[in-house]
Amino acid sequence: MERPAAGFGQRVFTWAMARNHRYERFAAGLKQRLFAGLEGTVVELGPGTGANLRYLDRERVRWIGIDPNPFMRPYLLREAERLGMAADCRMGTAYDLPVEDASVDAVICTLVLCCIDDPQRALGEVLRVLKPGGRLVFIEHVAAPPGSRLRRIQNFVLPLWKRMGDGCHPNRETGRELERAGFSAVEYERITAPLPVVSPQIAGVARKAYPRG
Repeated sequence: MERPAAGFGQRVFTWAMARNHRYERFAAGLKQRLFAGLEGTVVELGPGTGANLRYLDRERVRWIGIDPNPFMRPYLLREAERLGMAADCRMGTAYDLPVEDASVDAVICTLVLCCIDDPQRALGEVLRVLKPGGRLVFIEHVAAPPGSRLRRIQNFVLPLWKRMGDGCHPNRETGRELERAGFSAVEYERITAPLPVVSPQIAGVARKAYPRG
């Protein structure tokens, strides 16, 4: 999410995301469970084509989507219109979220942290905008175990994968990034997605602490 400028990689990534039906069928039950009960102001980082909107309660959620890729917006707005959901779409990056401090009840982040050069800076922004007790709900692909065949493949394809996947790092250890970001609690499960190269994934919730005293 760190590059606001449009380019070839963004166009290719948009095309692929709009046709990622197999993954969405796989993740549907997981998303229903993770997003159940979200209410209030919900910010989604990199909402892409709007695949997550269908799992939110439009009567209880004020949704704000932040994405630097302008090619995603037409798909996103069509999906929001289909669902009858108000969509507050804002251009921005994970490094400088156009949202006030401590104003957000939850942040959604699915397959986004892999595309950010400095995850700690981005997660610091998430903590800034979350209210005390607020949640980061995430599904992210992660690096395969060190020394495994898949990890070697992830390392080998990294340069081309980043170019074609809008900056995606297939070998990022995102679980560790979340655990050292400063959340009061990070809980996740490991899953195996029906995707080449990026099949190891984690899904869970990270919580912002309440002030002491």
